[in-house]
Amino acid sequence: MIKNVTVVFVVLATISLVFFSFVGKDTPTEGLTIGDRAPEFKICSERQLVDLKDLRGKYVLISFWASYDAPSRMQNATLSHVASKNDKVEMVSVSFDDYKSIFNETIKKDKITTPNCFVETEGEQSELYQTYRLHKGFKNYLLDENGIIIAKDINAKQLAAYL
Repeated sequence: MIKNVTVVFVVLATISLVFFSFVGKDTPTEGLTIGDRAPEFKICSERQLVDLKDLRGKYVLISFWASYDAPSRMQNATLSHVASKNDKVEMVSVSFDDYKSIFNETIKKDKITTPNCFVETEGEQSELYQTYRLHKGFKNYLLDENGIIIAKDINAKQLAAYL
């Protein structure tokens, strides 16, 4: 009797391990990866509309950040300054601040000069936040001329090296 229970337990344990090793394999857990095509999006401010498709043919740096997230804010500011000095890359800066007033004050303080600087006030509930899977933190992506991600979470020095 004990042998039968042991055999059944071993079989169930093996089946469970095999089953759980495949569960969730198709569900991405952390953002997008290098080599992926960046999901298309359109974002609009009071002044302009940017459609990611319209930026094909040049390098595009997409920076996701928020004023309440110090590392992403600092990264966005330094990347913006590097990108503004180089015409090989177009930067799209997207903040997930809840209020436009905070966003406006932050870009003034940080001296963000990129014309493609936007705020998405829906925050974590926004489609853009969900599409780019930013649940584990804000990221930036460097895209090639075809919209393929060639770098992720780069700093200003790495961006300068790419350009």
